[in-house]
Amino acid sequence: MVARRVTALPLGQVRLSLHKTPDMKPQDMLIIDGSMGEGGGQILRSALALSLCLGQSFRIFNIRAARKKPGLRAQHLVAVNAAAAIGEADVHGAIQGSQQLEFVPHGIKPGEYCFDIGTAGSTTLVLQTILLALLTADAPSHITLQGGTHNPLAPPFDFFEQAFVPLINCMGPTLKTRLKRPGFFPVGGGLVEVTIEPVSALLPLYLLERGVLLSQCAWAMVSHLPEHIAERELNVIGQQLGLPTSALEVRQANAKGPGNAVTILIESEHVTEVFVGIGERGIRAEAVAEGVVTAVRRYLAAGVPVGEYLADQLLLPLALAGGDGFITLRPTQHTTTNIDVLEKFMGKRLVCEELGHDRWRISC
Repeated sequence: MVARRVTALPLGQVRLSLHKTPDMKPQDMLIIDGSMGEGGGQILRSALALSLCLGQSFRIFNIRAARKKPGLRAQHLVAVNAAAAIGEADVHGAIQGSQQLEFVPHGIKPGEYCFDIGTAGSTTLVLQTILLALLTADAPSHITLQGGTHNPLAPPFDFFEQAFVPLINCMGPTLKTRLKRPGFFPVGGGLVEVTIEPVSALLPLYLLERGVLLSQCAWAMVSHLPEHIAERELNVIGQQLGLPTSALEVRQANAKGPGNAVTILIESEHVTEVFVGIGERGIRAEAVAEGVVTAVRRYLAAGVPVGEYLADQLLLPLALAGGDGFITLRPTQHTTTNIDVLEKFMGKRLVCEELGHDRWRISC
């Protein structure tokens, strides 16, 4: 099988060989305002994912209106092109800087694909765009993604693999991920492989309690940086969370450029949560670790099974599969915006109910 390669091309170039646009009545196409809620790229990605799954065409305007550089960037273009390739879609407006896009899917085409962002943009966000449709396709798929794997404003690979993937597999499909090479900003160059064995329909998700706390561990990864950065991060985590040295690990990475990520994994009876901090120039290693520790302490204190970022990732599969939902921390604006997009496509709203201090239930 030959992989279809999709990448971000310079402004004005044709990215995909698209079908002729069919005649559509205006009322058949959803209209999405990309400035609603948090006004970022997630609105576009969620719209693309739901469009593929539901076969619903849409037009979006004001794309990334709340960002310093609005409109489509390289990472978003690859997500659009990936969705278009898999959905055999007609696309208009897929050029860099565009703040409007029209997307008309014609079905789902599983298979072998390679998506190269060409920058340090997030591979997991591109995967997020196409994954749900392939989970219920009529044949397996193998996806290779190149770009960033540990980004400050996107789900890091460790979180995706350890927290999200196991829950998706509980819903029926078999999803396997492999990090062949990490990629950090600004060089990128990360390489991820994903294998998908689909099912005809996703099973409902019920995640209402965390269960017994089984284990806690942490690792700090460095690439082309002094090892003492990772050691300092782990020292903070060990002291503040009371973890033994046997639960702390320094990992040397083979990335193309320098980078640092520190990860804390909390394994419970019914769910595994992962918290990641990304090292940045000018921020001390201790500060990076303390930020992750703060997130872990909040999660443990609330007694919920689902953290705020995992909640955001689970919204679309929850809505598509139905079920009783999950209990999480106070929803972020990112989450409530995602719920608004879901309502546009599915005609039903997920209910957010406050149960107590920093405990919320999200259900269909």
